[in-house]
Amino acid sequence: MVHSPADSTTSSDHPSTATVDGYQPQSASPGSSAPKVTILDVGGMKCAGCVSAVEKTLQACEGVNTATVNLVTEMATVEWMSPGSPEAFAAALTETGFPSQPRGDDDGEASGDRAQQWAERKQAEERSQLKRVAIAGLLLVFSTLGHLKHFGLTLPLLSNIWFHAGLATLALGIPGREILVDGWRGLRRGAPNMNTLVGLGTLSAYLTSVVALLFPQLGWECFFDEPVMLISFILLGRTLEQRARHRAANALQELINLQPARARLIANPDQAAAQQRTVDVPVTQVHSGEWLRVLPGEAVPVDGVIAQGQTTVDESMLTGESMPVTKGADDSVAAGTVNQTEAIAVRVTHTGAETVLARMIDMVETAQTRKAPIQGLADTIAGYFTYGVMTVAALTFCFWYFVGLEVWPQVIDGALGSAHMGHTMTAISSNLLVSLKPAIAVLVVACPCALGLATPTAMLVGSGLGAEQGLLIRGGDILETTAKLDALVFDKTGTLTQGQPEVTDCVAVVESLNPDDLIQLAASVEQGTRHPLAIALQKAARDRQLEPLPAEQFVTTAGMGVKAQVTWRNATETVLLGNADWLSQHHIAWDTSVQEQVAGLQQGKTLVYLAIGAQLAGIFAIADALRPDAQAVIDQIQQQGLDVYLLSGDRQQTATAIAAQLHIPAENCIAEVTPAEKVTAIENLQGQGKRVGFVGDGVNDAPALAQADVSIALHSGTDAAIETAGVVLMGDRLGDVLTALRLSQATLSKIRQNLGWAFTYNLVGIPLAAGVLLPSSGILLSPAVAGGLMAFSSVSVVLNSLVLRYTFPRASQDLAPAPKNANR
Repeated sequence: MVHSPADSTTSSDHPSTATVDGYQPQSASPGSSAPKVTILDVGGMKCAGCVSAVEKTLQACEGVNTATVNLVTEMATVEWMSPGSPEAFAAALTETGFPSQPRGDDDGEASGDRAQQWAERKQAEERSQLKRVAIAGLLLVFSTLGHLKHFGLTLPLLSNIWFHAGLATLALGIPGREILVDGWRGLRRGAPNMNTLVGLGTLSAYLTSVVALLFPQLGWECFFDEPVMLISFILLGRTLEQRARHRAANALQELINLQPARARLIANPDQAAAQQRTVDVPVTQVHSGEWLRVLPGEAVPVDGVIAQGQTTVDESMLTGESMPVTKGADDSVAAGTVNQTEAIAVRVTHTGAETVLARMIDMVETAQTRKAPIQGLADTIAGYFTYGVMTVAALTFCFWYFVGLEVWPQVIDGALGSAHMGHTMTAISSNLLVSLKPAIAVLVVACPCALGLATPTAMLVGSGLGAEQGLLIRGGDILETTAKLDALVFDKTGTLTQGQPEVTDCVAVVESLNPDDLIQLAASVEQGTRHPLAIALQKAARDRQLEPLPAEQFVTTAGMGVKAQVTWRNATETVLLGNADWLSQHHIAWDTSVQEQVAGLQQGKTLVYLAIGAQLAGIFAIADALRPDAQAVIDQIQQQGLDVYLLSGDRQQTATAIAAQLHIPAENCIAEVTPAEKVTAIENLQGQGKRVGFVGDGVNDAPALAQADVSIALHSGTDAAIETAGVVLMGDRLGDVLTALRLSQATLSKIRQNLGWAFTYNLVGIPLAAGVLLPSSGILLSPAVAGGLMAFSSVSVVLNSLVLRYTFPRASQDLAPAPKNANR
């Protein structure tokens, strides 16, 4: 059978680079051990300052190459080499005040199990925090009732100042105790955090009120309600923030929930369903090679291949495609997909952490850990934020006490209000109180949490939204780079095309023959052959329900064609099938009219000639057809301003014809290249200052995928794609490339909005709390109002990230659907 080198394969196979949790460690020098990656569960982190402290502690440990910490998921990913050890890293963090433990792989614990434990731990923390909020809320109600006396309603006991002192003491001692203790620990270990600022603010307000209560001759105002309100607002804000964070991470939880807990073992899949005995066992006890029974409506417990039965399967959790896929014998099914119509027997191929679902969970979890480079500035500032705020608070006090009140003495009455406990204050005592109030407000209003939450919450929503739509993005760094791409390079075969050659034209040269006759003869000569062009001819015969004819005496010449004796129309004929040179060797010629037909068919197609005896009988044109959505996707990508390139190992003529159909400029079509030359082509584009993304099948394009700034793989080669690509399109839809571009741009936009809000809030809120408007308008934030603003700042960042979930459209929904493929 004749074929061009590019028809059989466009690139040689290359093994994908193995990675751990999506990280590609730095290559080790000769004689050294390869870098390892460990995940640590880290407790005690409250804000971006804590994240910075944890990263610095880890980077100071012996053997650590890099350390990345996620505030939301409370995990640290450490790349390290000997003589370091996970136990040593965890011990160092624990000694610093962040209780930690390594996630061991020796026990075979799947990522889904780890994520499940994380979710359960978060739910327990949420319940505990709700209890504290309830207590703080009750104290706040009593405090508010006591202040009704300012409106003419005096309640026995509740209006007594000693009662309010007791309420404040309870608020600090019960729901606020954890904040004070953690803040003190952070200050003591040289890593002050959000709780340090809140603790200093609440204790300052409380102690000032205690002094005013015990020494009424000072004439100071008692504001015991301030600590109560502060604790209430902060706990309420953190509870709302935590619940919003869990909603942002619910895509991971939904993936976890897809994993069935139990499976039905069967002994023989060939028996009738009524005769099969099933044994209900935990999924963790299922092993490769065993058989399972999956009933309609049940989720498939593990990855496997259907051994018996035919059904439709809902693969939306895997691909994002809502339409079910028809599955039959020898078709693969993935854990978590839902069997819809008929009972099937499944032979187990992968279990535990090796299933596609477990790897998806692993990738989503990894994506939530890896930071976008845009977070770098926020991390740098967060490391010094708390020290800076304490310094600003001290300077605020000094300014007002030594300078401000001398220059603007009129602000004293406005700052103090009317509650002087019936005493006339001295100048010293009034100056002290007025100077304390803005200093306390500065401590409370500052919000490093917003800086710490800006990127991870947007990444949680973006990566989760992508997973729901069949997109797996490895992390914030990949996502940010995807949003900034200048050029997108597409592999041809299997990416822009179906990857399966098809008969597109069948021309009969002999009038007595029709296309069915020609296809039946060709398929008869090719029966038993697995060459791609032979498979295309065999498929064409099956589609037309044409049975192969008796044939014998096969003679095959590699790269030329095949000859056989075929029994047809009650006679045995010599049938030749191959290229033009093959027919010329057998002295078969054709006239000018046939040559004109050939010229019209050659654009982007492979021609196969069929002769009966010594006469040319027909011509087949075979091509790898474009995906239905290819042109629409390319057009929309070009409309976004990206340069689109086509790389192919196929002939220049074929590749140019494909590029023309897709409106790709001829100069952007690079053909007849080896895998190594594909890498060179990408390097040349990068040398021109372009950020380059490469879209391939993830199997034969590993070198090019590794070279590109962003590698995008369709799900055609599941194992290699998941290991190699930065973005995996689980739905095997080319339109999802466009979805990935738009999702990355939308998520990066949310990150920028969050960071902009976090910086703006602190740049405006801190000066406002420091009293910048006090001389001109008499406005001074009370500590309680400052605490409310601080809580609102953190919650608003998380809520802004959640908006993405409800506003992002599915970009590929208007494009032509990918063809149904039961073997996906």
